[in-house]
Amino acid sequence: FRNLHARRSAMSNRRRAHALIFAGSIIFAFLLQLTPLPLALAAFKPYWLALVMIYWAIEAPHRVGLGFAFLIGLGGDLLIGQVLGEQALRLVVLVFIVLRFRSRLRFFPIGQQSLAVLALLLNDRMVVMMIRGFAGDPMPPLDFWVAPVVGMLAWPFVFLLLDDLRARIRAKPT
Repeated sequence: FRNLHARRSAMSNRRRAHALIFAGSIIFAFLLQLTPLPLALAAFKPYWLALVMIYWAIEAPHRVGLGFAFLIGLGGDLLIGQVLGEQALRLVVLVFIVLRFRSRLRFFPIGQQSLAVLALLLNDRMVVMMIRGFAGDPMPPLDFWVAPVVGMLAWPFVFLLLDDLRARIRAKPT
């Protein structure tokens, strides 16, 4: 009976640790989005929230759905002060595509995953242009397209960091 109780307790602790990593990574992505950069470097800031949502949509699709992406996007809109619903729409489109192609993305080597992330982030930029075009904003400058490339370069680090945190929890003895 003690062994069963110890196993249940260990599983419960792992679930809590996974939930903490999940929530912590999203909160950290929000903080990175809010971090101000000098005007000269602002174009190089990747869409951190998208990178974290891509990771969780690939690795834990049961946690990340379209509704969750919408709520996280609304939270991002409120935090950053953008048009309400812009990030929500962007993240829903992004998560939909990732969930649709998850079975393929999951088994890509990290280099191919990085290229897929670049395609996803470029698609996100197209969605931004569409939203802002409907709002009557002018065409963005050329440096608007730099952030997806930086996101692609950051992807291996984001993936490996979150994967390592999850692996450490799995490896803990029961």
